[in-house]
Amino acid sequence: MTHAGERAADGSAPAPARTRCFDDGLLDGLHGWGPVTCPAGVLRLTPVRQERDLALITRWMNDPAVAAFWELAGPASVTAAHLEPQLRGDGRSIPCLGVLDGVPMSYFEVYRADLDPLARHYPARPHDTGVHVLVGGAADRGRGVGTALLRAVSDHILDHRPRCTRVLAEPDLENTPSVSAFLSAGFRFGAEVDLPGKRAALMIRDRALRRLL
Repeated sequence: MTHAGERAADGSAPAPARTRCFDDGLLDGLHGWGPVTCPAGVLRLTPVRQERDLALITRWMNDPAVAAFWELAGPASVTAAHLEPQLRGDGRSIPCLGVLDGVPMSYFEVYRADLDPLARHYPARPHDTGVHVLVGGAADRGRGVGTALLRAVSDHILDHRPRCTRVLAEPDLENTPSVSAFLSAGFRFGAEVDLPGKRAALMIRDRALRRLL
């Protein structure tokens, strides 16, 4: 998936659109998955509501460590332009807050990789599920929290999507901390892939290997 946003003509944030309650059947009812326990605490994926969450996600996107790879720094209109196609779409991509022990501290996008443009760049399988992630606070980076979240979320996907045989991610090859976190979370390196705007590491967590890695 791309991470490009567009500014409003005057550079200001538009009035946030209310989230449409789309059918999330393409992701097997993610809205109702409930919490998952991991070494970092109890994690809940809470689907984004723009009127509630836009300011927080915009702040995270303007953190230099995040902006270097998500490329969504700027006013709230930039973040809104990124969120709205997902919030108004058919449910093939669902943006979520990662709420750890009741505190929103990360942002996830869970998406159908087999229905995404990404599928043109690797041998896709039906129901492949992709994940994008950012950890919002600098204090939660570099101490294993990201790894714990990635393992928990990929387990959560495999537990609730029985037709999904693998979870995928495509971090920028230059984002060494992210690639390392995926490897530590049980993902394996699949290939280098050229995507719009980046050369990515295709990371794969296989259902068949989840108890071994």
